[in-house]
Amino acid sequence: MENSKLKDLIEQYLKAYNTFNIDGMIDVLHESVHFKNITNGNVDAQTQGIEEFRALAEQSAQIFSQRCQVVKSIAFTDDKAEVEIDYEGILSVDLPNGMKAGESVKLQGKSIYQMKEEKLVLIEDYS
Repeated sequence: MENSKLKDLIEQYLKAYNTFNIDGMIDVLHESVHFKNITNGNVDAQTQGIEEFRALAEQSAQIFSQRCQVVKSIAFTDDKAEVEIDYEGILSVDLPNGMKAGESVKLQGKSIYQMKEEKLVLIEDYS
């Protein structure tokens, strides 16, 4: 039952993420949610609590005109889920790394989710 609830929360979160519905993303988060984005082994974004998460989510939403995370697989271990993800987004702004607005970003990665009190309390994105 726990796995089913966690899977439902992940699906709700990703549906909201893919449609830029920040309130929908927040709805499934625990008040003390911890978020980390890890790229090539380096933590490049991190939040603690809903307000910090909301601020980062609002900032990130401005970078893309379209974005989509697609679940390839989910594996449950103890109280966590490891989700293999395909990600694609279209930039709406130029980035410092030289990528330009209108360019497509495609990544494969994984996300780790953990649930507490029937809300997501941990999200770690790896790419």
